[in-house]
Amino acid sequence: MSASYISSLNFIAQQMTIYLGIPILISGLIGGLINVIVFLSLQTFRQNSCAFYLTIMSIVNIGHLSTGLLTRILISGFNIDPTQTSIFYCKFRAYFVQVCISMSLTCMCFATIDQFLATCHSQRWQQWSNIKVAHRLIIGSLILWLLHGTPYWIYYNLVTSVTTGQNTCISTNYIFQLYNIGVYSIILNAYRNVHDLSYRTIPLVRRELDKQLTVIVLIQVISNFITAMPYAITNILTLNATIMNDVVNLAKLRFIIVITICILYLNFASPFYMYICVSARFRQQFMYVFYKMHCKKWKRRRIAVNQVIP
Repeated sequence: MSASYISSLNFIAQQMTIYLGIPILISGLIGGLINVIVFLSLQTFRQNSCAFYLTIMSIVNIGHLSTGLLTRILISGFNIDPTQTSIFYCKFRAYFVQVCISMSLTCMCFATIDQFLATCHSQRWQQWSNIKVAHRLIIGSLILWLLHGTPYWIYYNLVTSVTTGQNTCISTNYIFQLYNIGVYSIILNAYRNVHDLSYRTIPLVRRELDKQLTVIVLIQVISNFITAMPYAITNILTLNATIMNDVVNLAKLRFIIVITICILYLNFASPFYMYICVSARFRQQFMYVFYKMHCKKWKRRRIAVNQVIP
């Protein structure tokens, strides 16, 4: 009975990974690329510090999806695990995913704080919302998270199972596992405070660009908090020895982890679609960039090529 139940859970988890994971991956990569193009194409965004944070966030989200989610689909959906055969990729994936997640959340925090500063009544606070400060903060944060990820190169290794003989890419240091979960909980708690801060910016909005970015940042912060919480809870449950030592409970937990991972990756795949839904101005900017700027350039180039070719 338990064997068939576990087998059913594993099969459902596999199908969910394929039929939810692949659409999330494709839509997320397309949406992230569109965000980068729109933010970099318009001078209004290029000179705005909050938009700069959102641009960097879109770039690292693309990196996270292409490394983290793609590998997850291969592992859970198709039983192809590149981390089992390459010690380098085992370490690199854990390191790179950590850097991308940390940078994405950091950019979102900076964007929220930036909007709060930009919409303050005090000129003294407003001056901190500028592109030069944003450049320095991003460079500093990137260096910090790159250094912070060093233990992933040390403690993530291929461990061979005594019963199955298969390699598994896991952390071999229990204290480092606890540290990861603790840091994740701290980040979520900080996010809750940033979530409260984002609400305080609403009554202070004056300019159209600030209004647009405040709405975008607010909806993003809410989405990040909602999608990250289930995964954080399941991570904490993996420390429970009672659950991990029971075969049926372990199968249930793995099934729940698959669901929470899909929910978590929605956070990194959905920004463009949320921006389109909540901001009429962003919809207009998207149409302008793709249909008036880039399409016209492509048509002009095509006409020029046709004129050159006899």
